[in-house]
Amino acid sequence: MGDIKDIRELPQKKVIKPVKLDEHIIEIVSDSGEGAQKCGQSLGAISAKMGNGVWTVEIIPAEIQPPARSREGASGIRVRIGSKKVTNTGNYANLVIALNEQVIYGRLRQDAYDDQTVMFIENKWATHELDSIRQQYADAIDEFKALGIQVHEIPMETECLKLTPNPRKGKNMWVLGLLCYIYNRDVSKAEEQVQSIFRKKSQAIIEMNLRLLRAGYDWAERNIELHFEIPAMQVSSDQVVMNGNESLSLGIMAAGIELCSMYPITPATSVTHHLAEYFERVGGIVHQAEDEIAAIGFAIGASFAGKTAITVTSGPGLALKTEFLGLAVMAEIPLVIIDVQRGGPSTGLPTKVEQSDLLAAIYGEAGDAPKIVLAAATIEECFHFVILARKLAESFRTPVILLSDANLATGVQPFPRPKIDTEWFSAPIDQSPWKEDTKPFDWDPQTGLSKRPIPGQKGGMYTVTGLAHGPHGRVAYEPEINQNSAESRSRKIAAFQKTLKPPIIHGDAEGDLLLVGWGSTLGAIEEAVDRARNLDFKVSSLHLRFMFPIVPGLTEIFSRFKKVITVEINYSDQLGDPMITKENRRYAQLAWYLRAKTQFDIDCFSNVYGQPMNPGKVFQLIERELSEGTNNINS
Repeated sequence: MGDIKDIRELPQKKVIKPVKLDEHIIEIVSDSGEGAQKCGQSLGAISAKMGNGVWTVEIIPAEIQPPARSREGASGIRVRIGSKKVTNTGNYANLVIALNEQVIYGRLRQDAYDDQTVMFIENKWATHELDSIRQQYADAIDEFKALGIQVHEIPMETECLKLTPNPRKGKNMWVLGLLCYIYNRDVSKAEEQVQSIFRKKSQAIIEMNLRLLRAGYDWAERNIELHFEIPAMQVSSDQVVMNGNESLSLGIMAAGIELCSMYPITPATSVTHHLAEYFERVGGIVHQAEDEIAAIGFAIGASFAGKTAITVTSGPGLALKTEFLGLAVMAEIPLVIIDVQRGGPSTGLPTKVEQSDLLAAIYGEAGDAPKIVLAAATIEECFHFVILARKLAESFRTPVILLSDANLATGVQPFPRPKIDTEWFSAPIDQSPWKEDTKPFDWDPQTGLSKRPIPGQKGGMYTVTGLAHGPHGRVAYEPEINQNSAESRSRKIAAFQKTLKPPIIHGDAEGDLLLVGWGSTLGAIEEAVDRARNLDFKVSSLHLRFMFPIVPGLTEIFSRFKKVITVEINYSDQLGDPMITKENRRYAQLAWYLRAKTQFDIDCFSNVYGQPMNPGKVFQLIERELSEGTNNINS
């Protein structure tokens, strides 16, 4: 085992002036458990701290521990670094670090690379003791080169063995050092990042990883010709760097919520992992229930007691929570539900992104159960929308569902540091005596709103039931009472809708094509629209955050465009596919919903590849729609 002084004394470091770039997309792919994600997250964090725009997307296999060197088991991360704000995953990777050749095949199937991609690949497989593995490696290298990928075989394990007997646990930090050289990253910031990652480990482990970091940097400086500089953004405020799940957890604390009840489920679980590290310091409790149903029941009980609680889940968990959601609607108990969407149905694609819970969130309960549904479009919005959701839940005595997704959950991005505002926090529980003549469900005939009594409030005792009830809370089966209570629950949602404004259009207010999106597709859509507008295409976009009730003014906006198409990550049929006709075609969820709401002929562009929407695919859609002789997105 050598030390860092020996490595530094090796001769002839090359002095190469870095080439300036506007942006680059880097992927690190490996078998599960080799730390590729930690390496990429660190590169993203270092770059963000240096002032770059950053977006990261984790590449996570569906299995917890897939077999080593399996094509389906690729684990890793994509990091997009830019000299301006970065809002999405981008298109083809510019540079790839691969710890074995087999994991690359999975990414090729997902169209992640092109003939401009540069690949650095671990060369230990070329001399592996098994003939079959040596042959697999040789065949793969030939195949990658035939595709135009620029392949460089490098001795990662050989170099790491100079410092550690277990390179599997250290190779990621060596790779981080290599990338820090290639992209001219500040080594002192990289060392701070490594110390932060391993802060709970022993000093010996911290020092070992620091040596691996520097060794990778020094090896690259001696052996790699590529050397880039991505200038920093011009920012006027302090920035924070985090992923969407971390942002949600901080939003929970900022909202003054004191209880989060949950059952672990991918990709939502890390919201509560992060929350658990800090929640007790602000008087909060994370309660892990025995299942999803118990989790929402616990949260409803806490909310009934006077302090709005939150439950965090993903699609399968939302399905289990639907009966209790109906109770919260019927009993008019404030509650916040975060749904970090993933691929479905059933267990589906637990580690992949999808936007398939929109209709379930809006309509998924038995009977008529209106509630407010929001969708965050950015990592920053994940923070602020939790605060908004808590306020709306209390103001309108209703559950509020906040939709995120796996793309936002694991994506890392800098955004302006929020300035703490006392308006975020919930007010103290009202314990003033309840007015005797005020009923617990004394619905205003215009707005449907009513004042909520709190347990312990003098004179505020009332019956809570999931059965149909009248204004006193007592069970009632009279036709007029049931009709009136349903009308009142609907009116308060309408009262909230009256406070909303029409969405802002990205681009011109009229044109040939309008793209409509929601959730994490925002960055990809707007980047593609900007590119198309620079080529004089008459295309604009708008993005929805308030999903139910829907924002006003959409029909009038849609009427100013020749065609309206939603862009979504959920399933839709394509005309021309076997058995599919205009009569039986299934539309993507937002398209279906908007068609019903606006009576407007809205088309859709969607897929369920389990990958984030990228701007290249959206730009191709725009080209197909607006180029001469093409007028059908499914042609």
